[in-house]
Amino acid sequence: MAEFNDLRARALSGAAMAGLGAGAIWLGGPIFIGLVCVLSGLMVWELTRMLDTDAPFGKAEAAGFTAAVVLAVFAWRFDGAALLGLTLLVAALMAWRFPKDRAVAGAYIVLILFAGLGLIVLRGDYGALWVLWLVALVVGSDVAGYFAGRIFGGPKLWSRVSPKKTWSGTVAGWVVAVGIAFVFMPLLGAGAGLIFASVLITMAGQAGDIVESAIKRHAGVKDSSNLIPGHGGVMDRFDALVAAALVELVLAQTGLLGV
Repeated sequence: MAEFNDLRARALSGAAMAGLGAGAIWLGGPIFIGLVCVLSGLMVWELTRMLDTDAPFGKAEAAGFTAAVVLAVFAWRFDGAALLGLTLLVAALMAWRFPKDRAVAGAYIVLILFAGLGLIVLRGDYGALWVLWLVALVVGSDVAGYFAGRIFGGPKLWSRVSPKKTWSGTVAGWVVAVGIAFVFMPLLGAGAGLIFASVLITMAGQAGDIVESAIKRHAGVKDSSNLIPGHGGVMDRFDALVAAALVELVLAQTGLLGV
């Protein structure tokens, strides 16, 4: 069927990413932190290429490298108010180098950096199973939305920004989030609050997907890059995860994660 003509490429590249990600999550430590930093740097590289199309060669690469290094150093050395302030400062300085769309660039760089910190904190302070829970929410809601949207169709969520997103797919993602919460509650020793956290994080992931679609539409591009067959770029694949990880970080820092 034409609705599923991209499924094979998505499945193959998705399986490869799942294997790499699962290994890094299980091993944790420098390997997991390194993967998070690399992915964060690639997203900043893609963002720079999209919003600064006239940038000379090396500018986008330098921005991505800077983001990766900054994230690694900040995760290792700082915490609390110092971490918050320095992250915002770095994002502002990086955004200032954009000739236009500085507010958009700065906001998304902040999102990328804090999401990276959220993943690192979740793995280091809570353990591998909590990271797998977060990834399961993002992947599960994405898969549910993909199939429900193509099978059931129905009203569009926001056709002007993301023409393929439907309400049926969105609601299917929420339903899957509840199921994932029930599966992980005994594994994580978490209470019923995990259901609320799961749905909230899934909604954040869906919002992150729409935000990235809006940035691409503004930039006039279909994909953030062509690094991942069937998925486009790193931002295309991890747009939901960065938003979900940011909400996870807030819940973790406020003591509301898994209550």
